[in-house]
Amino acid sequence: MDKGILDKQCAHWNDKFSNFSDMFGKNESETAWRALEIFQREGVKNVLELGGGQGRDTIYFAKNGLYVNVLEYTEKGVQIIGENAGQSGLAEYVSAVRHDLREPLPFHGESFDGCYAHQVLCMALTMADLILLSNEVWRVLRPGGIFLYTVRNTDDPHYRQGVRRGEDLYEMNGFIVHFLAEKRLKGSHRVLRSWRLSNARKAASREDYFGCR
Repeated sequence: MDKGILDKQCAHWNDKFSNFSDMFGKNESETAWRALEIFQREGVKNVLELGGGQGRDTIYFAKNGLYVNVLEYTEKGVQIIGENAGQSGLAEYVSAVRHDLREPLPFHGESFDGCYAHQVLCMALTMADLILLSNEVWRVLRPGGIFLYTVRNTDDPHYRQGVRRGEDLYEMNGFIVHFLAEKRLKGSHRVLRSWRLSNARKAASREDYFGCR
């Protein structure tokens, strides 16, 4: 696997965010609706968001009273999130920092009630990267914390299309996607050891939605 190719994804995403200010739309994702319901039901107040993109879900959580620390891979993403939080009067609820998720998380242990990652674990991250990241998420979550995320899976119609970059990573239109199988995750990935799979699945994109206590 060519690490240099994976490293170039940061510049590619930064360029896209610079040219498309609302790349995924202005409104929050449907996943964020479901996540907020779970967070509120479970009394979560302090959330770590992994891969905030341009912050549409970040702002939604903050508008609903959650304090969000968001880690974003691109400089442009961090800038946009900060600007949107300020313009929305939510600066006190949002902290955005640039961070590579292949590195240890920059927080003390047991810092968060919950963690949220929408479509970022299936980016240009190897299984070794995901194992490190899952251990880090467990480290920074408080006992009883909740981690919610979506991934592209191996039932996705785009699976095995494009250029293979190693493991189940495929590049299409400049974007590298890691298609993840639940069985493989459970065998290789501590974060799913005690998880339950909900029925919240989007038929169009074949996203799997996982939740953990």
